[in-house]
Amino acid sequence: MSNAKTARPNFVSTTNACKLCTPLGASMAFRGVEGAIPFLHGSQGCATYMRRYIISHFREPVDIASSALGEKNAIYGGGPNLKKGILNVMKKYDPKLIGVATTCLTETIGDDVPMYFHEFYKEFGDLDLPELVRVSTPSYNGTHMDGWHGAVRSLVEQLCLEKADDDGRVNILPSLVSCEDVRHLRDICDHFGIKATILPDISESLDGPALEDYVKIPEGGTPISEIKTMSAAAGTIEFGRCLPPKTGGTSLEERFGVANHRIGLPMGLRESDRFFEILEELSGKPMPRRYELERGRLVDAYVDGHKYIFGKRAVVYGEEDLVVGLCAFLAEIGVDVVLAGTGARGKGLEAAIAKVTDGVARMAPEVREGVDFHDIAAEAGELAPDLLVGHSKGYRYAKEWNVPLVRVGFPIHDRFGGQRTLTLGYKGTQTLFDRVVNAVIEKKQADSPIGYGYI
Repeated sequence: MSNAKTARPNFVSTTNACKLCTPLGASMAFRGVEGAIPFLHGSQGCATYMRRYIISHFREPVDIASSALGEKNAIYGGGPNLKKGILNVMKKYDPKLIGVATTCLTETIGDDVPMYFHEFYKEFGDLDLPELVRVSTPSYNGTHMDGWHGAVRSLVEQLCLEKADDDGRVNILPSLVSCEDVRHLRDICDHFGIKATILPDISESLDGPALEDYVKIPEGGTPISEIKTMSAAAGTIEFGRCLPPKTGGTSLEERFGVANHRIGLPMGLRESDRFFEILEELSGKPMPRRYELERGRLVDAYVDGHKYIFGKRAVVYGEEDLVVGLCAFLAEIGVDVVLAGTGARGKGLEAAIAKVTDGVARMAPEVREGVDFHDIAAEAGELAPDLLVGHSKGYRYAKEWNVPLVRVGFPIHDRFGGQRTLTLGYKGTQTLFDRVVNAVIEKKQADSPIGYGYI
């Protein structure tokens, strides 16, 4: 395939974005900290929109505070509203941490949040204050993943301030994965005998048990005490091949010498192998037999399911690192990715996909950064895909083209259990493989006049 890119119109507006707004990602990351409340410094509408998106995916109540700026604040600044809002959150929620993310409005008018924090501490330092963490997240300068990574970096840089005594733990920065994925990562570390600090840990705070009484701040999340001592770790494992240059992992490495192991999302056989190799290196222990068996069953499944999916054509879209992980996995099982798209820009997506599919993929996909679904649809329709792999926002096109949609990533609004979708490790890859194969089989059954009772 030629490397020449097809000329595309330079759209001024976005028809159907293949990304979400930056402070939304920061809000979800802050929810993964024990006792934390996300706080948006901006208009009330931003918080309402984000709550709707997060709740419909996780099926959990999610409170996001707001400084609720209006026209007057856009002229004179939002400092008074920010301070009053923090005091209100303290009174109503008694949080351990308030994560303040800026929005387009406050970034555009140039609100100096660090200065406001300084004034707040000076004015109310006699109170029992929670931890305050700030992150700059204008939506015109990134996606929800930039907000997520920015929040994680801010948590590390603003809370972990000293070198702690080495304790052999491992820091894991898992990126935006499902609650079930985080639980699985915790189980893996436990079976290796590794004490792990997972930041953020949304496994309970965004997927908790039913309770008789409403709890304003759900249990779970990374303990603040652990974040403050992440400098004690033997190493950090940071998931992502399209990460920004400065992250929580690089900060710990530069300031405290904590080795940062940056790898792709452990999806598929080879990327999962790399993850387990690092765990073996950091723990000094061999892979537990249960994971050897999981790996062996996965290889066996690849062989058994090969005849159903080899040569099928897929369109993949979503968060940049999820797209890379999916391309690595699909190449292994013989599915040709004909188009890989993300709403992010300048993340090196094409190079990352080439690296994880080298020697395995039969063809290089068309790679598109900074696209919306209008762009994807314009190209994908001509590429004749057999399936789509991505979140719920692609359903319209899957229906139009009469192909299956394998739902993975965020947001999943039109199916139940998106927060419990397992994709990481050998076990998660097995689950995803079964879903892909069964989607193809179900389509064949549905299209057949005789129905195929046995395949």
